[in-house]
Amino acid sequence: MKSNVPEIFGSMVFNDAIMKEKLPKDIYKSLHKTIEDGKDLDITVANVVAIAMKDWAIEKGATHYTHWFQPMTGITAEKHDSFISPQNDGRIIMEFSGKELIKGEPDASSFPSGGLRSTFEARGYTAWDPTSYAFVKDGVLCIPTAFCSYGGEALDKKTPLLHSMEVISEQAIRVLRLFGNTDAKRVLTTVGPEQEYFLIDKKLFDQRKDLIYCGRTLFGAKQPKGQELDDHYFGAIKPRISAFMKELNEELWKLGILAKTEHNEVAPAQHELAPIFSTTNIATDHNQLTMEIMKNVAARHGLVCLLQEKPFAGVNGSGKHNNWSICTDTGVNLLEPGKSPHENAQFLLFFVAVIKAIDEYQDLMRVSVASAGNDHRLGANEAPPAIMSMFIGDDLEEILEALVNKVPYNGSGDQTMEIGVHVLPNFPKDTTDRNRTSPFAFTGNKFEFRSLGSAASISGPNIVLNTIVAEELKQFADELEQADDFTEALNKLIRRTIREHKRIIFNGDGYSAEWPIEAEKRGLLNLRTTVDALPQFIAEKNVKLFTEHGIFSDTELHSRYEILLETYSKIINIEGLTMVDMTNKDILPAVNTYIAKLTSTATAKKNLDTSLSCRMELSLVEKLSALEDKAYEQVNALTEALADAKGDGLELATYYKDVVISAMNELRATVDAIEVHTDASLWPYPQYGDLLYQV
Repeated sequence: MKSNVPEIFGSMVFNDAIMKEKLPKDIYKSLHKTIEDGKDLDITVANVVAIAMKDWAIEKGATHYTHWFQPMTGITAEKHDSFISPQNDGRIIMEFSGKELIKGEPDASSFPSGGLRSTFEARGYTAWDPTSYAFVKDGVLCIPTAFCSYGGEALDKKTPLLHSMEVISEQAIRVLRLFGNTDAKRVLTTVGPEQEYFLIDKKLFDQRKDLIYCGRTLFGAKQPKGQELDDHYFGAIKPRISAFMKELNEELWKLGILAKTEHNEVAPAQHELAPIFSTTNIATDHNQLTMEIMKNVAARHGLVCLLQEKPFAGVNGSGKHNNWSICTDTGVNLLEPGKSPHENAQFLLFFVAVIKAIDEYQDLMRVSVASAGNDHRLGANEAPPAIMSMFIGDDLEEILEALVNKVPYNGSGDQTMEIGVHVLPNFPKDTTDRNRTSPFAFTGNKFEFRSLGSAASISGPNIVLNTIVAEELKQFADELEQADDFTEALNKLIRRTIREHKRIIFNGDGYSAEWPIEAEKRGLLNLRTTVDALPQFIAEKNVKLFTEHGIFSDTELHSRYEILLETYSKIINIEGLTMVDMTNKDILPAVNTYIAKLTSTATAKKNLDTSLSCRMELSLVEKLSALEDKAYEQVNALTEALADAKGDGLELATYYKDVVISAMNELRATVDAIEVHTDASLWPYPQYGDLLYQV
């Protein structure tokens, strides 16, 4: 049966069209004013909205409601309450009030808080975010909310994101007013997050402890064929995967998620989904939903969706490309070069603000994508390196150089470029090849931040992007508002900014051996691991940035720093314990069984014919025995390393990075060598070839 996409799209969302239909006109207008002005919702309005929302949700099959929020776990959280209300005659009615819509009270002590909450301090609050539509999922009315502690500290990822969106809007409007734009009332950042993922057979997944506990394989010898032939990329989609994608699209469309593009990615069993742009807040909510629904739909097809950044060694990992832009509420993209002098100058000012932001806050950009999983991915197989840089293409780089040096640009004849006087030379959006090794690339009218890991919430990177660009726009506005001659001041400001921050621009090969050396000469940071990066989060300049713009308090910043360190240490600890469990309980017994089988075969051969050398059996026994002894020593060393993990915070995370991961890598190398020489029928786990090619 064919789906009627326009009919099902947004059918499970209490969107603007539904509100206009269900709410009285005055209530609808009041709610819209609340959303546009960012003010508290009047309780009388909230009561009417709540009744309409409840009635609509019940029509859609909902029996419960939940305040749907995004704590610091990286996934979403929900506590379901039914609409039922008991009556004196033993019957019930379905009720939902404005108070219940606006505010909820989940337990705040059991979520990561970085010391903001003690176990005995349980109270926390959720508050409705009316800028993101409520929706029905699995028979539950889900109300997007912010989450804070009893003391008002943000314990979630939505609250600071909303603050960052307000801040960049405020500063961008100041800049637009200088260009005579009085129409725009707000400026919005938009995001289109491309989501990469792997699909494997659930029966095989269930046989691998590492996938179950860690989301990635901790052992695995390389299969004979990987991605060398590039035959999976954009290849014909297999029927089983196609069926999954069809249902996934329908589920996403019902929730108003603009799923647009789907295809096979480079690695075998890897795929990608890309949506159409949405405002950053909604895009973040939608991406969290997308990851959840991917897993649920996969299960219905006998599959498991792996979102870990590097589930398999030797092939591409999975990223999440964050396509970020800035637009006015009147529909003007501020990163669109334009065709008139006025538009050119405005574009260049916003463009160099981004250049300056990435250069001055390259450390925060790296922190925003830091995780234990992403450490395995960054720097190879089409993932950008840990060094932050910007790709802008040769034409734009030449234009910026021409501006700085006041010389003719090749594409503009003999005309010296003066901002606000002459027209920026027209150049096509795709002036150069796409640079897959660049962390942050300009792609026509947006920037693509390619460093995000596939499992991560996009809120963190966008909080950073919004805030650092807002800071530069603030500095620009402060300077230009004082200028006597706006055009002259604008010229000087743009030229100075390019000259002082062009070191961050790099259009070359980020994988080359020369780039880290060149980057060091330029003064760019190379924060290779999460542990190297995280202390930058609470560097003095970054604390000043976030606190002055009201994104985080000093306490909130340090709590997030502690959460990130603690999460890193816990993940490595779980992975280490899983390796020990797999090695001791499954892998060593399996190789012992094979050695015994080989020995028995050699003995039987000798009994039949004493002249037989049994070279193969004896050689394998010798090789496997040596490897087994080595693995036994290494698993004991890993066990001791895990037991010796002491302290907390940065000290503990550093220990896991330097000692535990090193022990894990040594054990993996030995076990993978054992796997190569062991009878496949005796190996306790599905091998890479099975996992990547049996869907």
